[in-house]
Amino acid sequence: MNNALLKLHNQVEYLAQQAEQFDNAKWFAKNRYIQAQPSLFDRTVFATKSLQLTDYVDEIKVTLTALPEPQKRHAYAFALEKIATQIEAVIKVLKSTSVWAKENKVRYPKKTTPYRNTVKKMIQSSQELYQELSQNHEFERRLLEMVELRKVQLNSATPAQATSLNQEILTLHARLGRCRKAISAAEEKIQLAEKQQTR
Repeated sequence: MNNALLKLHNQVEYLAQQAEQFDNAKWFAKNRYIQAQPSLFDRTVFATKSLQLTDYVDEIKVTLTALPEPQKRHAYAFALEKIATQIEAVIKVLKSTSVWAKENKVRYPKKTTPYRNTVKKMIQSSQELYQELSQNHEFERRLLEMVELRKVQLNSATPAQATSLNQEILTLHARLGRCRKAISAAEEKIQLAEKQQTR
C-alpha cells in the first residue's frame, strides 16, 4: 500500500473512533427531528440508512477496500472523490457538537481538508504516470513517422543527400531507443504503483 493510501486508511480509522464516541454519547437521542429521519445523510452521498454515525464510516471503509484498479482512471478518481465527500459529510456532523468541535479544533482547522488533500494527491500521482506514458507513446509515434519519411526520401536522394538522410535516420533511432526506455520505465512505475495500491 502506498503512503497516500495508507494515510487515507489511517484517517478513516481515526474517523471511526470519533464516530463511535459520538454514537456512544447519544447526541441524537433527544433530537426529535433527527429521530424522525430515516437517514442522517442524503442518499446521493451514502447508500446506508441509519442514525448511527459508525454505520456510515463502515460504508466508507468498504468503498476504500474495494477501490478500482488505478489504471481505470475515471472509476478510480470517481471512487476517491466520493470517499472524500463522504468523509467531509461525517466530519460536518461530528463538528455539530460543540464538545467535539472544541477538542478537535487543532486536528481539523476550518480551512484545511486533510482527507481531500490526500485524495487529490492519490488521483494526481496516478494521472501523472499515465500522462507520462501517453506522452512517451506519442513521441515514439512521431519519431517512427520521421524515420519512415527519411526512408521514403532516400529513394530519390542524391549520394550527398543519402549520406545526410542516413545520418538523420541513425540519430532518430538513437532518440527512439531513449524514448522506448522511458516508456518501459513509465510502465514499470505504473505496475509498481498498482501493486502498492492493491496490497
